[in-house]
Amino acid sequence: MRPLRIVLTYARRYLWPLSLAVISMLLLVGVQLVTPWVIKTLIAAVTRQAAGTQPLDTITGLALLLLALYLVRGGLSFVRSYMAHVGGWGVVADTRRHIYEHLQRLSLRFYADKQTGQLMSRVINDTELFEQLIAHAIPDILVNVLTFAGVAAVLWQMNWRLMLLSMTPMPLVVVAMRSYARYVRPAFRERQRVLGDLNATLSDNLLGIREIKAFTQEEREAAHVNEGIQRYRVSMLRALKLMATFQPFIEFTSSLGTVIVIYFGGRLALRQVLPVEDLVAFFLYLDLFYQPVRVLSTAWESIQQALAGADRVTDLLAEQPEVYESPKAVALAGRAQGAIAFHDVSFHYAEGEMVLEHIDLSIPANSVVALVGPTGVGKTTLAGLIPRFYDVIHGAITLDGHDLRDLTLRSLREQVSIVLQDVFLFHGTVRENILFGRPGATEEEMRRAAEVANAMEFIERLPEGFDTLIGERGVKLSGGQKQRLAIARAVLKDAPVLILDEATSSVDTETEYLIQQALERLMVGRTTLIIAHRLSTIRNADKIVVLEGRQVVQAGTHAELMAQEGLYRHLNEVQLRVEQQLDGLDTKGNVAE
Repeated sequence: MRPLRIVLTYARRYLWPLSLAVISMLLLVGVQLVTPWVIKTLIAAVTRQAAGTQPLDTITGLALLLLALYLVRGGLSFVRSYMAHVGGWGVVADTRRHIYEHLQRLSLRFYADKQTGQLMSRVINDTELFEQLIAHAIPDILVNVLTFAGVAAVLWQMNWRLMLLSMTPMPLVVVAMRSYARYVRPAFRERQRVLGDLNATLSDNLLGIREIKAFTQEEREAAHVNEGIQRYRVSMLRALKLMATFQPFIEFTSSLGTVIVIYFGGRLALRQVLPVEDLVAFFLYLDLFYQPVRVLSTAWESIQQALAGADRVTDLLAEQPEVYESPKAVALAGRAQGAIAFHDVSFHYAEGEMVLEHIDLSIPANSVVALVGPTGVGKTTLAGLIPRFYDVIHGAITLDGHDLRDLTLRSLREQVSIVLQDVFLFHGTVRENILFGRPGATEEEMRRAAEVANAMEFIERLPEGFDTLIGERGVKLSGGQKQRLAIARAVLKDAPVLILDEATSSVDTETEYLIQQALERLMVGRTTLIIAHRLSTIRNADKIVVLEGRQVVQAGTHAELMAQEGLYRHLNEVQLRVEQQLDGLDTKGNVAE
């Protein structure tokens, strides 16, 4: 069973604590087997006293023996419990780390239709079930199987006929466990799926709390979340209903053994074929005999829950990254010059139509190239092919003459800095977010990067300067401030290739000027690819590439493209008319006099 094999693979690192747990459990079994023998011996001693003997020394010895056994049992119980948890939570931690590392290797296309909450549920909730399997279920099964065999041997020695009769209900237990596994595992898997949906809904709503408040949708979203909560409740109760049916059935079948021993054992005792102390000991051992059956039924539940989680984890680990690193890939030595070339490149997303077709484009080192064109034409996609967020379907892209697929992903991406329109900042301080570009940078280098990005002016006004917490996604900062932190991060990385994707949009004129100043400093000595809808920001580019209909339709300087009929001149004329109309409106929306 592949999900179980995957879990056991992680357990190999924790054989020592798990072995200690199992050894402790085996010794506990030994303590349990001795207890009925002590009681049997006590009954025999009392019986001999009635016949005129003096068994006080024997009784004192038995009491001291039990006291010692119970002290040992306490120590063994601690070792068993703690070592089992050390191994179990170690497996959970390793699994979570492996899943996260696997998620990092997956291509961006994988995340296009996935909810963050669902993925988090697989990393956290599904893996947590493995602790039950490693720390409880598997050791319990191993030890209780041995206990069952040990008690069976003792009962066989005491009275083999009675022992066989007491095993009559066992086939019913086996059938029940097989039937239970058939129905409960899908129920637990559905429960985990619904829990993932609930986590995803909560994650979306907490991230979008500003929009919920702005559109006064609190009641609707509360109802949406409550719907998810109720679905989880129903799925949980469906699984618990199966558990509630299974456990009483196991209890009933194990009790049948006691009924059988009372009937047949009592008859044997009446005929004096079986001594009374043996009959009492047989009952005590019989409880130990069926205890493993009851424990195994509980362990069976834990196994089914853990395997339901393992199924979902296995599905996630089965996802393969679309961007592979060749075993023969080499690390790019030193700093790249930054010459990029697209050779007959075509690309489409999974099961979709072509986004780019037959793109031939040369970007000389240290040049500034702008990509323009209608929305959805593939500009961002083309830029995303350079750091290999996606791989080309046809053709090749080279950096300094090296096919990108022949380079290690790390060495390639170290050569590229990206500043996006939708800036992502981590929950933390200003310092931590800037240093994300190069964690080993000095304080002086970090401050210099902030100065280049025109960010020092607002950072120094923050309550704690560079150590100010900016909130999740930088919620405490304005759009322009977040942009400048992103630029500072790119400055600090100091990569030879720079991609700017709408880096100056959605800000006021003054902030745009500050950002534009910072970008001009950043572009010095770098190969820069600019994606822009505001064409006034790219007029000084060395080359402007116009995309339309999945292909490059024009390329040249601003002056060259304006001198010819085509899409670029049309886009410029449209933007100019829009700007003139906006300039003709006063602040009340009326036409200015």
